[in-house]
Amino acid sequence: MRGPLSPVFDCQSCGACCSYSAEWPRFSTEDDAQLDRIPAKFVAANQSGMRCEGVRCSALSGEVGKATACGIYEVRPDVCRACMPGDDDCLMARYAHRLPTS
Repeated sequence: MRGPLSPVFDCQSCGACCSYSAEWPRFSTEDDAQLDRIPAKFVAANQSGMRCEGVRCSALSGEVGKATACGIYEVRPDVCRACMPGDDDCLMARYAHRLPTS
């Protein structure tokens, strides 16, 4: 949990959470209307979640830890919306990429 002196992480200079695990970007709470807005080229063949290239979400562009962007930010799935800068999931992904966590 972030306190008053905890760092603030910038997602657009990170991207670690989008390149952490092919199991992470799974659809779970989205309704059909939400899922229909995600371009098919970014959806896994079995439609369980986002298509990944290894552990990296196919909608992520740029270089992790330097400059990244989500190609479907406005329609990204709920699991992506739930990951907040500096939360436990963020820190776990940053640690896995050997990015600063404090």
